[in-house]
Amino acid sequence: MALVVTKFGGTSVGSTECIRAVADRLIARKQAGNDVVAVVSAMAHVTDELTELAHEMCAEPPEREMDMLLSTGEQVSIALLAMAIAARGLDAVSFTGSQVGIVTDAVHSKAKIAEVHGDCVRAALGEGRIVIVAGFQGITGDGQITTLGRGGSDITAVAIASDIGADVCEIYSDVEGIYTADPRVVPDARKIAELSYEEMLELAASGAGVLQMRSVEFARNHGVVIHSRSSFSDAEGTIVKEADVSMEQAIISGVTLDTSEAKLTIRGVPDRPGIAAKVFGELAKENVNVDMIIQNVSDQGIANISFTTPQDDLIRARHVLDRLATELSAREVLVDESIAKVSLVGAGMRTHPGIAARMFEALARSDVNLEMISTSPIRISCVTSGARAKEAVRALHDEFGLGKEAITIEKMPSGEGASGSGASREGVSAEGAPGEGVPGRGVPGGDGGA
Repeated sequence: MALVVTKFGGTSVGSTECIRAVADRLIARKQAGNDVVAVVSAMAHVTDELTELAHEMCAEPPEREMDMLLSTGEQVSIALLAMAIAARGLDAVSFTGSQVGIVTDAVHSKAKIAEVHGDCVRAALGEGRIVIVAGFQGITGDGQITTLGRGGSDITAVAIASDIGADVCEIYSDVEGIYTADPRVVPDARKIAELSYEEMLELAASGAGVLQMRSVEFARNHGVVIHSRSSFSDAEGTIVKEADVSMEQAIISGVTLDTSEAKLTIRGVPDRPGIAAKVFGELAKENVNVDMIIQNVSDQGIANISFTTPQDDLIRARHVLDRLATELSAREVLVDESIAKVSLVGAGMRTHPGIAARMFEALARSDVNLEMISTSPIRISCVTSGARAKEAVRALHDEFGLGKEAITIEKMPSGEGASGSGASREGVSAEGAPGEGVPGRGVPGGDGGA
């Protein structure tokens, strides 16, 4: 018998027929002798529809009220799924995030989980029930409803898996796992059998939308094994776990594409100590997440600062920079929403010099110009024009032989673990959480909803 936490995204529960299929899957797991918990997102498109309604009422809806509104989508899903299971003769019970005791901080729209009190989950499992939990939502210590940001159901599932000591957390979506690239961009992309937490963190941070980055980080910190797999087949997916010497690691694991960010530049700021601290401190106060940063060499005491941020944070970021431009007597604020970020990720970079040179040469041959570059021990990211991004992904996938017939594998050297610095796409918000996975970003992914 195993204790299994499963998560189903919006596409997986996108219709009553899909909900019945999920019910059948959960019942099969239960009848095989497992204890089963299901975390469920809102039905596909419901979150978008609720957001549209909100903006019909108010150009900039208060974030607290948005959390009140958006949290209702998951309540519909969990109740319908419990009903579908009951119609098949098994006992199921649904819980909201607050009922489960998912306690968060008070940052509305992108709250961070502080603790989980899963006593009701354990009690229901002890009674032989299938437990269904609303993803994406929690509650503050003083009783305010919060939501966890895009992809928040993933972290709900991982947090519950950690709290109840589950054997595995299965994240179901509309794809069969993590691929070397988005198959919609690279037709010969290959499904990866196993990844370390460190590699998955970098892939998620670079645009792979299958798993939410914060959920992978939570899993790493608490030792939760994740199995990314498809809602629509029984095929094995991708296992994400702590690296060990028995795991085979690709020199390059994958190429990701992220088109969800924008680049902002504040031009003509004074080049003196404290200016960067001022700019990014003010962004942090507004919970704006920042990815790549470049400050140019000073010219006559004047500098430019550029950075990328998720487009979801763009309005807040622009407001901050416009205010700072006046305070600092800067020349202007520029915004470019047409950029894309292309990244190479692979643990083998540590022991194979020359990866960056090969990457830049391949992009040069494809006439792809680079605007920004950042690196970590196992990742290289470049910002380029969105119009050239798909060609850049295909060029890198070919250059490093990541196709189904040409994958290069090596054994991980003894002692190489996955305890490195983790994801590099750290935000400057109070919670340090980056923009979450979005359907269609990078490695294919993503169910709709939260």
